[in-house]
Amino acid sequence: MAVSFASRCSRVGRSLMGGLGNNFCNLPSTSSEMTCGSFLSQQQRTFIQMRTVLKVVDNSGAKKVMCIQALKGKKGARLGDTIIASVKEAMPNGKVKKGKVVYGVVVRAAMQRGRCDGSEVKFDDNAVVLVDKQGQPIGTRVFGPVPHELRQKKHVKILTLAGHIA
Repeated sequence: MAVSFASRCSRVGRSLMGGLGNNFCNLPSTSSEMTCGSFLSQQQRTFIQMRTVLKVVDNSGAKKVMCIQALKGKKGARLGDTIIASVKEAMPNGKVKKGKVVYGVVVRAAMQRGRCDGSEVKFDDNAVVLVDKQGQPIGTRVFGPVPHELRQKKHVKILTLAGHIA
């Protein structure tokens, strides 16, 4: 009896929904429609390249920087790479001012990167820590998670300043 009641309710539901069948709310029904729809809705994650705006996650005084050039690689920068950037937003009493050209190390990137154990790491945003020409951080604190791949790229000082190592 419960089965017949459920089938009657689903027939009533279909008729109330306008005869959509099992495809309620115009959801994609085939796997090809689902992959195409999810692919189009996701943002393409690429390298950090020229004119990419990055968040600054240290207390150097800058809030946002725009990448001018990636120092390694032709395509762009990834986790642990050094970039040249221009400060776009800065706090009034910070060490760096708006418009200054600075060096930075990418500590968080939205593009995924494979690890040795087979896992992959990617972050929600693109973030950078400002450094001088010798690679020493300008700020004295680093906010948010920092991947341990920076140890391989010889940025141990940034790892010591970080509160959380991912």
